[in-house]
Amino acid sequence: MIITHCYKIKPTLEQSVKIDYWLELLRRHWNYALGQRLDCLNRTRCQVDRCSLIACPIGEIPSRPDYYFQQSALKQTKQLFPDYKEIYSAVQQINLQRLDKAWKSWLITDKTGKRGGRPRFKKSGKLRSFCFSRVNHPKAVIKFDGKQIITTRLGAIPVIVHRPIPDGFVIKTATITKKADGYYVSLSLEDKSVPSLIPTDNIKTAVGIDVGLKEFLTTNTGETVSVPNFYIKAASNLARKQGQADRKEIGSNNWKKAQNKIARLHQHIARKREDFHYKTAHKLVKEYDLIAVEDLNIKGLARNTKLSKSIYDVGWGAFIEKLNAVAVKRGVHVVKVNPHNTSQNCSNCGHKVPKTLSIRTHSCPKCKTVLDRDENAAINILNKALHEVGIILSACGGLDIDRPVRQETSANKDSIIFSLRSSRYNL
Repeated sequence: MIITHCYKIKPTLEQSVKIDYWLELLRRHWNYALGQRLDCLNRTRCQVDRCSLIACPIGEIPSRPDYYFQQSALKQTKQLFPDYKEIYSAVQQINLQRLDKAWKSWLITDKTGKRGGRPRFKKSGKLRSFCFSRVNHPKAVIKFDGKQIITTRLGAIPVIVHRPIPDGFVIKTATITKKADGYYVSLSLEDKSVPSLIPTDNIKTAVGIDVGLKEFLTTNTGETVSVPNFYIKAASNLARKQGQADRKEIGSNNWKKAQNKIARLHQHIARKREDFHYKTAHKLVKEYDLIAVEDLNIKGLARNTKLSKSIYDVGWGAFIEKLNAVAVKRGVHVVKVNPHNTSQNCSNCGHKVPKTLSIRTHSCPKCKTVLDRDENAAINILNKALHEVGIILSACGGLDIDRPVRQETSANKDSIIFSLRSSRYNL
């Protein structure tokens, strides 16, 4: 298992200047290496036996600048630009590895057939971190003694250790990051043990949750968590600070101070949202052994809609990622289900009841069931998750079963009607 602890560091003024200069040199190297790759791509994109009707570069075809080609050129870079000798070779190599990863994710599709965006040239100040590949290793250039990080070229930097490193975890990498309110070090910790999930037969409590904009989430029992709207509440304050920055001369010290205030406000909003997500995730994981959620396409939902700002503000995708990370540590099952028709189908009889977003109450004309729209969807989500895991309720008296019932193969298994009506699903 790998986890990351982020600590704030207190470098001196001299150390801060050196860190900023390293980041600037790495940014220039990133842009040069990316330019090499794009130039090679433009020169070799035409086929051998024909040329483009628009433009086709003429000249010697350069070698393909992959990671190994650009890594071997680091020695020449240090000869041409002696300032790069001050930066550790491992740090520069990791910078090139990041570029190579972004480049491959753009050109090569993943298992789901999706590709990342094209790597971009970074403006001044946009590259904010550099990484050390080994910590506390005999050949490592950085060490952490529990109170400070020590490097030969940066010196000793005090670390605010607000939480101890868990027993049994080994520090693998260290990343120094510049943020709006100072500098931080992120330590990647590894433990050989792998948390095991709760056996399916031992699952005693389960919950289905439906996320939304009216309520942040609604459970299958009707319990709700309100939407905090951190960004929307801070919009007026943010607009005022942005207006103050617009009246400053670009590049002046006052303009930089105003930009830093804007960045600090964005950072404050992001931290409040992250804290809310983690607290909600921990509460769910403590109470239930199985949590069913929807496998949402957030970008698709936010595309071409007036609610896009609210969708990104509530952060459903980030919440589900945090919920999954917290659940793995405790062995809790998190099951993602297809959201298709979870709001339309009746949770009691399965009859499809079409409704628009403005209709917030589910009323089934067939079985006369009347429920809140989100509660009905949460029940359907949990039904789907239990079906995927292989736990079912009997069609008659299912709520009285004390132990889980394993799903068995039969000819009429599709005719089983699932029913959920309890605050904690006692299987």
